[in-house]
Amino acid sequence: MPSKSFARITGDVSTALTAMRNEVPDAMKGFSALAQAALKPGAIDAIHKELIALAIGVSSRCDACIGFHVKTLIRLGATREQLMETLAVCAYMGGGPTLMYAAEAVRAYDEFNAAAA
Repeated sequence: MPSKSFARITGDVSTALTAMRNEVPDAMKGFSALAQAALKPGAIDAIHKELIALAIGVSSRCDACIGFHVKTLIRLGATREQLMETLAVCAYMGGGPTLMYAAEAVRAYDEFNAAAA
């Protein structure tokens, strides 16, 4: 079993975010409103916006971002092929360190996809 669990990472971060919602509610409401507005389907559909968000999470080397966005992509019905093509662009643009986090996104996809099955 891998030492890193994206289910655990997203669960732990969710707990911390709950504390932030309780202690700095206005800031968290503002962030939530920004997220909802940015991810609202428009000229770009929800899956493609989540793929963009995942690409930024991978490029920023953010495990929690990878976990949350992969989980959402699975819920939205994104295919493994869409994920892989997005990660290929990440590796192209970000080089070796980004490739390592692209591999982490594949692990997150496999972990959450198995849990959803």
